Amino acid sequence: MNRRTFLRNAALVAFYSQIGDALSGQKPALATTVGLLDAKANPMLAPWSGAHDGTPRFDLLKIEAFKPALLTGMDLKRAEIKAIVDQKDAPTFENTIVAMEDAGRPLYRTNRLFDIYTSTMNDKPMQAIESEMKPLLAKFDDEIIQNDPLFQRIKTVYQTRETALNAKNEKLTPEQKRLTELYYTQFTRQGAGLDADKKKRLREINEKLATLFTNFRHNQLGDEEKYTLVLESQGDLAGLSESLKQAAAAQAEAHGMKGKWVITNTRSSMEPFLVFSTRRDLREKGWRMWTRRGDNNDDHDNKAIIGEILKLRAERSNILGFKSFAAWSVDDSMAKTPEAAMNLMLRVWKAAIARVHEEVADMQAIADKEAEANKTAKIKIEPWDYRHYAEKVRIAKYDVDQDEVKQYLQLDKIREGMFWAANKVYGVEMVKVDGLPVVQPDITVYEVRRDGKQIGLWYFDPYARDGKNSGAWMNEYRTQEKFRTPVTPIVSNNANFVKGKPGEPILISWDDATTMFHEFGHALHGLQSNVNYPSLAGTSTKRDFVEFPSQVNERWFVTNEVLSKFALHHKTGKPIPDALVAKIRKAKTFNQGFITTEYLASALYDTKIHLAATADKTIDPDVFETETMTEIDCPKEIVMRHRPTAFGHIFADDGYAAGYYAYIWADTMSADAAEAFKEAGSFYDRKTCDRFRDTIFSVGNSVPPDVAFRNFRGRDVDTNALMRDRGFPAS
Repeated sequence: MNRRTFLRNAALVAFYSQIGDALSGQKPALATTVGLLDAKANPMLAPWSGAHDGTPRFDLLKIEAFKPALLTGMDLKRAEIKAIVDQKDAPTFENTIVAMEDAGRPLYRTNRLFDIYTSTMNDKPMQAIESEMKPLLAKFDDEIIQNDPLFQRIKTVYQTRETALNAKNEKLTPEQKRLTELYYTQFTRQGAGLDADKKKRLREINEKLATLFTNFRHNQLGDEEKYTLVLESQGDLAGLSESLKQAAAAQAEAHGMKGKWVITNTRSSMEPFLVFSTRRDLREKGWRMWTRRGDNNDDHDNKAIIGEILKLRAERSNILGFKSFAAWSVDDSMAKTPEAAMNLMLRVWKAAIARVHEEVADMQAIADKEAEANKTAKIKIEPWDYRHYAEKVRIAKYDVDQDEVKQYLQLDKIREGMFWAANKVYGVEMVKVDGLPVVQPDITVYEVRRDGKQIGLWYFDPYARDGKNSGAWMNEYRTQEKFRTPVTPIVSNNANFVKGKPGEPILISWDDATTMFHEFGHALHGLQSNVNYPSLAGTSTKRDFVEFPSQVNERWFVTNEVLSKFALHHKTGKPIPDALVAKIRKAKTFNQGFITTEYLASALYDTKIHLAATADKTIDPDVFETETMTEIDCPKEIVMRHRPTAFGHIFADDGYAAGYYAYIWADTMSADAAEAFKEAGSFYDRKTCDRFRDTIFSVGNSVPPDVAFRNFRGRDVDTNALMRDRGFPAS
């Protein structure tokens, strides 16, 4: 996720996607003989074998095998759950909670591969399989959650957790108690204790939602692939840099339009165009195309889907005993209530929109001067002008030209900078590995080591292509664990950079480089996990905590140590000049009004619409957007960062639904944590780096997030650190 994109941390927990992978030959405690035979016969179900603690065999996969593999995986897990339930022994931590951690490994492996394909290789045949299997997987989740004998065993262990003994005949450790509490909470939150009629209705709702989520995602992807901004002549390229022109020419050739230039309908392609193009008519055309994904009243329109999702979520939440989906969603978070999340957002909102008015005034002054100098009609700043004129203000006020900065930011060098910083801060070493199967040839693989010992693998998938989700995110192929046999994690970072000419370096923006460090922070969070049980490992934390470690990791990009070594001019090889870095730092809080407002507009909309939704009323998402933006007095020059019909964070699954506020919540912690490094005198201070790794990155969800933060900082979070960091007055 760049700061605002997809991360697998769904509120509806599917246990098969949280348990760890098995090493070759590792036997699940309650697996059946037939289950082991089936797993060995199918490359999707089989344990990952070979070097590096085993790796996925992408070279053996065929998409038509996904359906039978998933169905078989569900059958295998059913048998394991039945074995847990049919035990005659009284429920214990070992025979119930630990057994659940072990159950479903073949399904876990298959589903991990399924997720990789549906997020990065989702062509039409794969979409058809996804449409068929997602409802079945949702139905299977409910089958597990609504298994009352299983729930009663979990409940018994939960109720006796303070006095129960573990396999060592000792009282449960804090981690074992937390795992028990996690299982009990997840089952109760999903309705395990409800009566038969309510359970039946929940099954119907969840199955229908799975279909709607899939349709929403396919529609968004369809509009990103269907609509492009075609530039026909040299005049259409006015203002664009050579690297942007080359990327657009490459896209045109890929779309069968050699000799023209194409801006694709994704952020990575459209946003630079909106910054640099001097063709206002084309900026407006591109902006409208981009912001209306899923909102074109055609077969990819998402408005009706959103209305149905909101009704079903509201009904489900009522069945579960909550007034709204927002109340249900936030209940299992650090914020606890939607009101607490709203209070933080509105506190920052007031300062943000005040800054926007200042920014617009600066932009309007430049636009007016241009009109006077060119003897043309004056314009009024519109949303498709904001990025363009903000760049002009940046140059005028701070003498910082983004295109000049890009000359020093090569994709490969920034990746090397990430590795270098991770070594200095966390003590990890990244070593390229050749010859491992990958899902697509552009993907590279690295072994991650500490003290010469492998701690995981990192896959890097950097380029945009059809069938791939837009944005940037971290994905988890395998979760760390050590409660039986140590299992090292496998994670990936995924982005959507646009290729240029073969052999030419790919130049990225300052924001893109920051995003790379952010997403790599998520990867490091997964890679440095050091807990016993996979359900508590890595990034499986509270949703409004999970962004915190990665937001802090962004800070190392802007250190002198990284910039002097890796921000090198793509032609001369010289490091970025100190004077230019000084200008960039002076402009650190520049455009924070826009950045904060477009994000908060989306986050406020998310919370408000999920508070307003009811089971018996259909909400038009566009009408609600207009009403909400009026209510919160959103400046008309800015729209939501994610307009409703392309707001995949909240409508493509339940992951960030009623929880998009999480980024600002986590940033209160990241701003405060950054001040700890400043107080220590360096972002490379050894003691502070080690404490950060040991108290935050390695503990996953084995420690409550507020406790983890206090263990690092020595106190609760100072929310005014966020205001200081963004250059807003403290409140």
